Amino acid sequence: MRQTLAVAAATAFLTAFPAVAQDAGGTPPPPPPTPETTVVVSEWRSVPAENLLVIDTTRGRVLVELTPEVAPLHVERIKLLARRGFYNDVPWHRVIDWFMAQTGDPLGNGEGQSPYPDLKGEFTYRRDAAMPFAAVAEPTGARVGFFHALPIQTQPDAAFALTGDGKVHGWGLYCPGVAGMARDEGNDTANSQFFIMRQAYPALDKRYSIWGMTVAGLDVIRSLKSSATADGMVASEPDRMTRVRVAADIPEAERPTVQVLDTASTRFRALVDQTRAARGADFSVCDVTLPVQVAGG
Repeated sequence: MRQTLAVAAATAFLTAFPAVAQDAGGTPPPPPPTPETTVVVSEWRSVPAENLLVIDTTRGRVLVELTPEVAPLHVERIKLLARRGFYNDVPWHRVIDWFMAQTGDPLGNGEGQSPYPDLKGEFTYRRDAAMPFAAVAEPTGARVGFFHALPIQTQPDAAFALTGDGKVHGWGLYCPGVAGMARDEGNDTANSQFFIMRQAYPALDKRYSIWGMTVAGLDVIRSLKSSATADGMVASEPDRMTRVRVAADIPEAERPTVQVLDTASTRFRALVDQTRAARGADFSVCDVTLPVQVAGG
């Protein structure tokens, strides 16, 4: 307050006697200081409602961020089936502890699918310099990090200049919460069945198409009734998806909104550094859990 008054008083004095400095041959005084403009950078990224899948189950709600940039055909299929009510009341028919939970089969025995054609495999995608990517590790010849909330691995940026389209290969990594598409023996046989990882399982990388990442409700996935047999089939009273919707189709007043820690933020870098320090040589991108804020719905 005193500084403000002092500046105001000085300004009033100079305004009242503008010719004094000029008459003395001195340099005109500088203008009074103005408050500095503060640029506020948000640490949070909002998940678009069109790319948020809301899965209500008998154990609770699961929210999955869809990644059409990584698997456009599979995301389109998931949205189509959700919007047609195909997934409503469908069981989690195959659930294996320390592995994954599988659903999407209306028959509940692993043999069913939708009436639509099978999908071409999307095991990798093409990444350009404009796609957001936050590296957390750079092993020789590769970069590992995040595309939005999805953990990925990609060729190094130096390879942009060596390819005809100016892009490099990238692929999702099967960390906990990653959503992938089930298929038969053939690469292009995915249809409607999908699974969500309960734990990391890198043997699946580049073998099954990844179409999303769980941003809330991994605890629900891990609580689903699991199988006691080697084939993973839940023989009796499996948990179910009661309703599956795209958030954009839910009335705004009832719609959940999700914000995920922005991987471009300084807080994200601090989280990575802290996780790396705690894990040491065992550090993996799967160890980094992005904070999430869920509201509404």
